[in-house]
Amino acid sequence: MSTSDIAVSGLRKAYGDKVVLDGIDFDVAAGSVFSMLGPNGAGKTTTVNVLTTLLKADAGTVRVGGHDVATETRQVRSVIGVTGQFAAVDDLLTGRENLRLMADLKRVRSAGRVIARLLERFDLTEPADKLASTYSGGMRRKLDLAMTLVDSPRIIFLDEPTTGLDPRSRRTMWEIVRELVADGTTIFLTTQYLEEADQLAHLIAVLDQGRLVAQGTPEELKRLVPGSHVQLRFASVHELDAAARVLPGATPDDENLTLRVPGDGGVKSLQALLGRLSEYSINAEELSLHTPDLDDVFLALTGHANTEVNAQ
Repeated sequence: MSTSDIAVSGLRKAYGDKVVLDGIDFDVAAGSVFSMLGPNGAGKTTTVNVLTTLLKADAGTVRVGGHDVATETRQVRSVIGVTGQFAAVDDLLTGRENLRLMADLKRVRSAGRVIARLLERFDLTEPADKLASTYSGGMRRKLDLAMTLVDSPRIIFLDEPTTGLDPRSRRTMWEIVRELVADGTTIFLTTQYLEEADQLAHLIAVLDQGRLVAQGTPEELKRLVPGSHVQLRFASVHELDAAARVLPGATPDDENLTLRVPGDGGVKSLQALLGRLSEYSINAEELSLHTPDLDDVFLALTGHANTEVNAQ
């Protein structure tokens, strides 16, 4: 069983009369991706700032890498890396020089070998000696993350790592995140792209008005929202009609020979449906399972459309 790299209990933070975090609790398993979603002002950036020792909580306990963020600040900082939503690279330095500067600040041993390995890993070897000001958005993001990795942090906080990137660069970053997790790194991710959380996160927490309104795997969250259904396609109207008679609540489409059957998206309900068709010797040509996506979940839980989601 995985241990927790981040453990948060009863976390509270207020600015005057405004409560930003109202006693939230969550755990992040070692070697996993944990994604926090929420509309503007939900408290995500405040959470990240507390977890990365940049802000003191009013109440609650927070442990990162096994260390208390309030009393063991130095130990926490020694095991984390942070990449913000704006690439923190120096445009007046080359890619290699940016990495060398970070390696010197972190007192990294064998810095030359580490830098060469990171340049290769992030496909930046060719432009390594060009000024960062000439880099594309995707290259700058990759360099920024490479700078975060010079001292091999165990836990990485990614604040909107792919904002503004084209689809190809975004997917490249996804692959890098997956590689990091495969190597045992723990990722705390905030993102404005719900598809990104769906693709990468093992666990998602939805934060709204300072409270966690839901936690679970992407699939578990999708099952919270009504609308899951199975669509069956038949070879004839006769079989379609027969299936419609034996499956409660089903909606037939005679033109396309399909039948929409409401369900919860779970394996047991699907097995029960197929068992009922088999009981009446009814054969379906095709079966597809449709579940709400994270956009639907986010809207249902917070009352906000996903266009308002970003890491605030």
